[in-house]
Amino acid sequence: MALEELYREVILDHYRNPRNRGRLDEPEATAEGMNPLCGDEIHIDLRFEDGKVSAIAVEGQGCSISQASASMMSEAIKGKTREEISDLIARFRGMMSLEGGTDPGIDPDRPGASLGDMEALQGVRQYPVRIKCAALGWTVLQDALQS
Repeated sequence: MALEELYREVILDHYRNPRNRGRLDEPEATAEGMNPLCGDEIHIDLRFEDGKVSAIAVEGQGCSISQASASMMSEAIKGKTREEISDLIARFRGMMSLEGGTDPGIDPDRPGASLGDMEALQGVRQYPVRIKCAALGWTVLQDALQS
């Protein structure tokens, strides 16, 4: 199976079987956002315990890229501190932007540098208009952390 095919399967799996779907009772942080160009919507609820994400719920509608990215993000931040999440947001955005021709999101020399399933979204860079779809959940997450 080609890498592109594998990545497509990962994205479709997260779209068809979204992780952490729903809402939380009494969230400690919450935010929602929408991409007015395409109608994608994401709502995120967070709870923390000992400074780490203990529960996350994501709800939304939209294209497979926005919904799969939010599902992957919800899995990636469980058990992480706000600082670790901020680093992950920066690495994801770096992976999506390729500033200067390099990929600051994935550094093979850095322990724990893999972005896991989220690396499947690298192909979105070929379609600049879809980058906002992939980034929507991350933008909403950052808003929730600042609430």
